[in-house]
Amino acid sequence: MSVLNGSHYQPPFFLLSGIPGLEDAHAWISIPLSVMYVIAILGNSIIIHIIHKNPSLHEPQYIFLSMLAVTDTGMSASTLPTVLNVFLLNHREIEFHGCLAQMFFIHTFSSMESAILLAMAFDRFVAIRNPLRYTEILTCSRIAQMGLAAMVRGAALMAPLPILLKRLPFCKNIILSHSFCFHPDVMKLACGSIRVNIIYGLALVLCSFGVDSVFIVLSYALILKTVLGIASREGRLKALNTCISHILTVLIFYVPLIALALIHRIGKYHSPLPHFPPILYVLLANMHFLIPPVMNPIVYVVKTKQIRDKILKLFIEKGTEES
Repeated sequence: MSVLNGSHYQPPFFLLSGIPGLEDAHAWISIPLSVMYVIAILGNSIIIHIIHKNPSLHEPQYIFLSMLAVTDTGMSASTLPTVLNVFLLNHREIEFHGCLAQMFFIHTFSSMESAILLAMAFDRFVAIRNPLRYTEILTCSRIAQMGLAAMVRGAALMAPLPILLKRLPFCKNIILSHSFCFHPDVMKLACGSIRVNIIYGLALVLCSFGVDSVFIVLSYALILKTVLGIASREGRLKALNTCISHILTVLIFYVPLIALALIHRIGKYHSPLPHFPPILYVLLANMHFLIPPVMNPIVYVVKTKQIRDKILKLFIEKGTEES
């Protein structure tokens, strides 16, 4: 611990935090958290398996859904080790480079999810606007290219984050605000100028999440225009019903993200945040990275009959084999 006596240094580790004010209840909080992680990983894995094993589901809509499930699984796997370590085992230390690696994967999967949600919005637009050419426009090769583009964009945009943080000197404060490594949270502990980090972080948000959200809104504006042009009321309702699952998924992903971004901007990256209680800051960050992987498979199972029927068939067959 002698390294902590210096005024500037690259710390060997950071200390993660749970929920402020509820430290004594962390062992109990770990129970619902563990259940949520099981639902997230198991639910998304089942969706991937169902779509992979059923040729009738090898359509653009379901292929994009399997991509979303893969991304959600990756996001859950990125946060799970440290979250459960903090809440279940009260193990708060995370090695410096391990923290930067976790941060990279968390933000990369988040960016990938945003891009896939945009691709799914385009999928709904094509399906409603031009249903006769739906599979002709969204071929398997084009879908693969869109998935690869989402992955490459996410990795390329997030790769500079750990590099920019490594060049900074850090002070004696090594206590993070979350149970995982989050770029603005790590950045605010630095002693040197973080102007470059702030500018790049803002540009990154605008170029990925900002652009994606604008095009998602634009896609739904065009979808709504197309739906209003359908003559029958039943036809309009049927067309809109195919978008409900995706709309819910977009809201689940973007609402906590926007709220968290606003808190960071208002707080100006200083700790403690002057306008909001710390618990709100922590809860919003956990909601953004934990709730989508949990809720997305539930939404699609409840709202998508084809997925629901295949899952019921799978469990019925398993039950028959065991009996």
